[in-house]
Amino acid sequence: MLAGQHVIVTAGPTHEPIDPVRYIANRSSGRQGFALAGALAALGARVTLIAGPVTLPTPVGVTRIDVETAVQMHDAVFAALPADAAVMVAAVADWRVAAAGQKIKKGAGAPVLTLVENPDILATLARDSRRPGLLIGFAAETEKVVEHAIAKRARKQVDWIVANDVSGDVMGGADNSIHIVTADGVESWERLPKHAVAARLAQRIAEKMT
Repeated sequence: MLAGQHVIVTAGPTHEPIDPVRYIANRSSGRQGFALAGALAALGARVTLIAGPVTLPTPVGVTRIDVETAVQMHDAVFAALPADAAVMVAAVADWRVAAAGQKIKKGAGAPVLTLVENPDILATLARDSRRPGLLIGFAAETEKVVEHAIAKRARKQVDWIVANDVSGDVMGGADNSIHIVTADGVESWERLPKHAVAARLAQRIAEKMT
């Protein structure tokens, strides 16, 4: 169904260094993004998977690019263009630290960490002249999931937002339930294994692109 189509998928967390041995991260396992990349490749797409620091095996038929930080992920996404679609599944850190060159030692008190805002990959891609024809973002929420996803879709100027409630065991877990927010409204799915969510979502993407 997707033969000849190039799809970029991001997956996993990012790690933002504090010093050479510490970092800021989140609980994303990368499972949903990896499963989606594999499902899209199974439908014939040429898939570029830009993966944060996870230990998952590369899906069959997928080209994988490993990154660590949000800035590296941003650069890898734009280096992978042009693409017919992009699905930004990764849980990218909103901030990074002005990292110390050496390990921070215990002292008189806790160190003060200066946070710098990371690039907004999704919003930047939406405004770029090379914007993919179908641009999909993910929203990990802990409250007002659909309400926040609707607002995010408008703010980021993307085609779809796929939202999920991560207040439970979704991050790092095997199952997921999602809400797809589009210009036509909201479609809510029952809780399913992440591989089943990926297969169903890949089918939806293929139908939209063909």
